Order: sequence, then C-alpha cells, then structure tokens
Amino acid sequence: MSGPVSISDVSGVREALSILGLNGDVDASTLKAAFRTAVKAARPDQAGGDAERFRRVIAAYRLIQAHQPPRPALSAPTARPAPTPVLVLSPMQALAGGQVEVRLGARTVRVTAPRGLRSGDHLRLRREAADGSDLYLSVLIRPEDGLSVVGDDLFMTWAVERRLMADGGRVEIETPVGTRSAWITADMAAPVRVRLKNLGLPARGSRPAGHLFVTLEPSSDVPSAAEDLLVRFTRVWTQERLAA
Repeated sequence: MSGPVSISDVSGVREALSILGLNGDVDASTLKAAFRTAVKAARPDQAGGDAERFRRVIAAYRLIQAHQPPRPALSAPTARPAPTPVLVLSPMQALAGGQVEVRLGARTVRVTAPRGLRSGDHLRLRREAADGSDLYLSVLIRPEDGLSVVGDDLFMTWAVERRLMADGGRVEIETPVGTRSAWITADMAAPVRVRLKNLGLPARGSRPAGHLFVTLEPSSDVPSAAEDLLVRFTRVWTQERLAA
C-alpha cells in the first residue's frame, strides 16, 4: 500500500457503505464488525487480498466515521442495553440461504436465512423479543473455507498450473456453483484476477446480483491439461476393461 490513506479515495458515504457491504444507517458495532471482516479479506498478505482494495476499505471506514454524529459527553453510568443479536452467516449460507441457529439469551432459535442476505441487513423474527415484540437480527457474513464477501461480491483464490499461467489459455475453476471456464493471457499483470459475472450474492430487493472475483495463484502441484486428460483417459479405459 503506497502513500497515506485518505477518505478522498472514496467518492462518498454511499460508496463507502457498499465497499464495507453495508446498506443504510448502521450503528457503531455493526460498522466495526463489517470493517473487520472487509479489511481481513482485503489484506494484501493474505490469499485473495489486494492492496488497492485494502486501501479503499480503510478509507471507506474513516469516511463513514467522519459522517457519524459526535458522541455525547460522558455522563453518569447507566445500565447498558442488551446487545443486538447478530445472525452470523458463512459466504455459502449467504449465497444459498438455509437454516441457521442463533443464540438468544439462554435459548437457541433456528431461523431461516433467505438467499442473498448482505452484511448490515436485518432479519425480522416475529414475536421473539422478551416483551413479545418483533426482534431484528443484524446480519454479518464472515469468511470461511477460502471464500469471503465484500458488498455484493464473492472473492476466492484458485491454484493454476504454472505453465498455463505463463502461456495463457482456458482455466477451469471450481466455483461454489460448479465448474466455470475463464480465459487468461500471458501478458496479464500479477496478481491475475478474473471476474465471473453474476456468480456473487444473488439479487435481493434493490441490490443487484454480485460477481465472483477469483485470484489465480501459480502452483507446481496442479496437473497440466495434458496430464489431466491422460488421467481421465486411463480411468475410462480401466473401467471399460474391467467391464469387458
């Protein structure tokens, strides 16, 4: 990351919220949690990280902080309200939805998370509050199994045979929704990243479908296309001989 981070790196609060995967007004705890998730996923020294994205995440956080109302003057200690329950999702749960267990005080509640929830969204549980009113869960998506979420988009890394990275060609990528192909060229600057359109979080409400960004990492452990074809041919040939 070159040069100091400046909030001018982000055009405005709306863009800053999108960078952190937030939407609308958020409290300080939700903002901090979203920042920690986004900055961890963007760290350049981690797989899938990127120096420019890391810089923009920090700038977005500072810009939102600068636009939040000032804290009131210190006063006599008062009873702290109960913390807002948080619905923690993995990227795959945010992508596909499903049943998630949430701890509410002394009890555990199983809730249905719809597809496409984003960090900063709120999920309403009818009549689940202590006084019988509706309860709102703040959503937080945490990285898991090499997959992370920033805003509407998913991020992952994929190992590619070194010669293919050097010569260019078609890359087969195992994505969360199945195998997809992408073409790379020999002159692509590192880190090599491809975008698979509309394979991010699904559209929800006013939020459009996101994209899947895959950082390609050269590896000597990945078989070449020719080696992979030979393995497949040998497997089929062996099965046919056994069946004869």
